[in-house]
Amino acid sequence: MPGAGRVTILMGVYNGAAHLGAQLDSLAAQDHPDWRLVASDDGSTDDSRAVLAGFAAGRPAGQVDVVAGPGRGHAANYLAMLRILPETPGWLAFSDQDDVWLPDRLSRGVRALAALPADTPAIFCSRSFITAPDLTGRRLSAPRPRLPSFRNALVQNIAAGNTMLMNPAAGALLARAARGCPGFVVHDWWAYLLVTGAGGLVVHDDRPTILYRQHTDNAIGANDSLWAKARRLLQVVAGTFRDWNDVNAAALEDARAVLAPEARAVFAAWQEMRRHRGVVGRLRRLRALRLYRQTRASTLALWFAAMIGRL
Repeated sequence: MPGAGRVTILMGVYNGAAHLGAQLDSLAAQDHPDWRLVASDDGSTDDSRAVLAGFAAGRPAGQVDVVAGPGRGHAANYLAMLRILPETPGWLAFSDQDDVWLPDRLSRGVRALAALPADTPAIFCSRSFITAPDLTGRRLSAPRPRLPSFRNALVQNIAAGNTMLMNPAAGALLARAARGCPGFVVHDWWAYLLVTGAGGLVVHDDRPTILYRQHTDNAIGANDSLWAKARRLLQVVAGTFRDWNDVNAAALEDARAVLAPEARAVFAAWQEMRRHRGVVGRLRRLRALRLYRQTRASTLALWFAAMIGRL
């Protein structure tokens, strides 16, 4: 395959023994066989370590590397993995511990990104088949009708980490930025912000690449139910969305040097808008920024957040 190379897969693990074996088997079944797994166990108290050890024992030497996570939660675990990568890690993918990858999860992404300029940071991501814990009842995750961009990334994450593949230029960008990053809300949103902010590209495939298993222990969840949408609105009112934006802003401040000039200007205007005390002034600035989310309803929620000072 033109442009093909080894893909380093980063998988955060915490008490995932119930479904971890099926996910590992789906990695082994990939039709792009040149991959390496870094699994960071964040202090599991179940059999996750034993499952990982058994899988590693059956693979070629060096293909599976199990490390100890920092024990500070999902986001810190992924940041720690990014920080131990070499400065030029090559192709890079994220993985959850409880999904099942379709056999072409990696190869489809490699094909899509290999067609782009090699020096342009780029992300491939896709929709998912959302399933019950036993993998039954497939339904498609939400579509992404509007183009990925930095103006979208500032206010919404559309790049599902469990479907993401980064080309070597993006992998190097993330590995370097992670060394000084003070923290992020979630690894996939940070990657979406950083790559689009640096002038990179995002290829979103409408065809699913994974089975996304929904259960009570999901770190994030599918967020496509009516209750999930209502919960997000409550998070806006409570200030959670504003708090997330504060974390993202600190991470972008640290990476300001790699932002393209236009993104740097948009980021500065976004920060000024968020700090503005007057409602009318905030809304005027938001309109000038031309930020957007993927649906009209969620874009209205964005304007509501700005109106009540929770952005």
